[in-house]
Order: sequence, then C-alpha cells, then structure tokens
Amino acid sequence: MAVKRQGRALIDGEAEGEVLRVAAPLSFWGGVDPKSGRITQPKHPDHQACIADKILALPHIIGSSSSSTILLELIHQGKAPRAILVGEPDAIIALGVLVAQEMNFGSLPIVHCPLEGLESGTRIAVRSGGIVEELA
Repeated sequence: MAVKRQGRALIDGEAEGEVLRVAAPLSFWGGVDPKSGRITQPKHPDHQACIADKILALPHIIGSSSSSTILLELIHQGKAPRAILVGEPDAIIALGVLVAQEMNFGSLPIVHCPLEGLESGTRIAVRSGGIVEELA
C-alpha cells in the first residue's frame, strides 16, 4: 500500500519523480551550482549529488536570503528540482519560486511535511493541496 502524507503547500503544485533526500541541511547560496544543479558544499554528505529533476527532500535550509536567487536561477536554467519537500517551513526558497512565477520562468511545488521514512530513490507524487504519496 502506498504511503500518503498530508503536508502544507507553501507553493502549491504537482510533480512526480525520484526523491533525493539530503542527509544534512543545505544552503542554496554557495551550496548548489545554479548552472548544473549539483551540490557544491565541499563538506556536505551529498556533495556532487544533482538536485535537477529530483523531488528534493530537505530537513531544513540553511544560509542567507540569497538562496532565493539561486533557486530562481536554477528554475531559469532548467536545473531545479521538480518539487521541494521541507521538514521545516522556509519563506526564502518560496520567495525564489514566487519571483520565477512572476518572471514566467516556471514554478515548482514546495511542501512542508514529515520526512521520516522517505528515502532517496523512492518515486513519489506531489499533489495539489500538499499531498505527498509514494508511487508503486
């Protein structure tokens, strides 16, 4: 039976894809290359993993307000995740998506939800209204 989670949509939307659950908090500013979508933080446990086209699951975001600019650039370059799931709500990355929407670069859902039991490689669907479910 598929596991279904009810989260809170910070940016509503729909996406499907493979989860990349990072093992530690991440800063987009200085931690993710906006041209490649790779994690560039040298001491991060997921260093060199690519977030592009993944459902990115983050325990929480660290770093400055400039993270919204990096997410905006990732969306513009086509290197953004398909969706972002956060264990703690974050207004900074949501701002990056809102600006991308206004500039007609695209969008992606951001959902605050429990991440327990969600593993990298799992295929999931993010549904409107903050619903996250594993796919068979």
